[in-house]
Amino acid sequence: MSSLALQGRLEAHLQKVVRERHPDYAPSGHAHVRAYIHREFARHSSVTIHEFDYLGRTHQNLIVDLPGERDRGRVIVGAHYDAVPGSPGADDNGTALAVLLELARAFSMSPARRSMRLVAFDLEETDRRGSRAYAETFSRRNEELDLMISLEMLGYCDPRPGAQHYPPGLRYLYSDRGDFIALIGNFRTLPLLRRLANSMRQAVPCEFLAVPFRGRILPDTRRSDHASFWDLGFPAIMVTDTANMRNPHYHQPSDEIGTLDLGFLARVCSGLNTALSGL
Repeated sequence: MSSLALQGRLEAHLQKVVRERHPDYAPSGHAHVRAYIHREFARHSSVTIHEFDYLGRTHQNLIVDLPGERDRGRVIVGAHYDAVPGSPGADDNGTALAVLLELARAFSMSPARRSMRLVAFDLEETDRRGSRAYAETFSRRNEELDLMISLEMLGYCDPRPGAQHYPPGLRYLYSDRGDFIALIGNFRTLPLLRRLANSMRQAVPCEFLAVPFRGRILPDTRRSDHASFWDLGFPAIMVTDTANMRNPHYHQPSDEIGTLDLGFLARVCSGLNTALSGL
């Protein structure tokens, strides 16, 4: 896969999804992005819509299933498509959406070992309502799940010393340069964290952390849709550039494409493709 071609496709996705897209404060942008994801998913397989209600309105999670080489086992990869009011959400969470759509393309052309279910979640910025509703439905159906991956802000890189910050207690364990991607999982995922990190390091610097007690002793580790799966006992990992611990544009009107490092984003996407394909 040409890195320049991949970077170009990621940027093309970003041009479509980076806009205000809160379901209440920017409903036309929200509907536009949802329709774009649906069209892109439909290029690769049929799209399933998971509907859920919140405050008297019906919302949608969009799902595409891509078969793997094995007959059993499934990995869910998700990214949220809503954004906070007033922000175009380039990094949060446009970068993750772009990577999700490229993974759909890659896994449809070259199946991973395990079946891949890709999910675009709504209402992550509203207490994870979309992923909570989906995880509860998934749990009731007793479907098999090997791992859930939540993609949460993947495209901001700042290699300057002191650019990377941490919750209390972690700054002594990791670099102060914001030039890596982070994997954060519950204890059940520890062997997979090591495996995924080692694979991703072929493309991009990568660090990992396993947290106990569903992340409640480090609340910052719960800030994405993986926490909805942690709370129901599933193995789940967040992939992140660490959000506001590195990116000063987090939840701001300035979270625009021009602030991103598209080369870094392409390396993250390539690393994820390789790592997930080999699980």
